[in-house]
Amino acid sequence: GWSAMERQLVVFELGNEHYGVDIVAVESIIKMQPITAVPHARDFVEGVTNLRGTVLPVIDLRKRFGIETREADRNTRIIVVSLNDIKVGMIVDSVSEVLRIAEEAVEPAPPIVLSVDSTFITGIAKVDERLIILLDLGKVLSIEEQKELAAAAY
Repeated sequence: GWSAMERQLVVFELGNEHYGVDIVAVESIIKMQPITAVPHARDFVEGVTNLRGTVLPVIDLRKRFGIETREADRNTRIIVVSLNDIKVGMIVDSVSEVLRIAEEAVEPAPPIVLSVDSTFITGIAKVDERLIILLDLGKVLSIEEQKELAAAAY
């Protein structure tokens, strides 16, 4: 049965890991599209793109997490999320599914195993044989970085 202690996650891949973000934060998922570089931006900021008439700042999550970058391919997606008051696109290798998980399936993340900065991570969900790293999108970018991105969008 459905319980209130259940979350719906958008699951995506980055490198060899599966990550999950709360579906409530996700506005849309789009295919890779042309991105215009922004001068003086941080290295993980790919630039801006036009999303249905609005200027959307786009970050490369591989760069943000310090994972080796690679060429975009037909599976590459941009996940459009709302962070506080700004919309940001996040480039990921692929989006695999939307998953319901029970709150019980989530465990705190052991600091040792994390290849990415642990401040982003709220826990790890065990689903069948897979481990899905749960991200707190609000923490993926610092407040300062969010302000910079908002500035880039105008």
